[in-house]
Amino acid sequence: MSSDPPMSEPIKTSIAPWLSVNRAAEAVSYYQAAFGAVERYCLEGEEGSVVVAQLAIGEADFWLQEDSDSSQESRDRRSIRLILTVADPDAVFEQAITAGATEVFAVSEEHGWRIGCLIDPFGYHWEIGKPLR
Repeated sequence: MSSDPPMSEPIKTSIAPWLSVNRAAEAVSYYQAAFGAVERYCLEGEEGSVVVAQLAIGEADFWLQEDSDSSQESRDRRSIRLILTVADPDAVFEQAITAGATEVFAVSEEHGWRIGCLIDPFGYHWEIGKPLR
């Protein structure tokens, strides 16, 4: 029999992206400004640096970690792209651009989606959209 206290809520199975960035504290601030991300967990290192953080955009969790070897070139080789589905892609897209992202293509309607693509300041590609139902 386990001596661990019972958990208050069952563990929900999920998969979440884990992003490696070379300026983790800046990344946390950017994702908060760009997408309204909320910090769920943060492991701080020396002098308040961010070692690992768990963030959430609505109910969608993702993680990031400090990785001084992370670069645009290494991310390009991994072909990581993220799709953020939201109720108002135009507003979220503009918010991300204002926070420092670079537009790849503007929000438009195609293939049954209202969607746009941008690159965040850390080199990750985000498609921001919603299905047209």
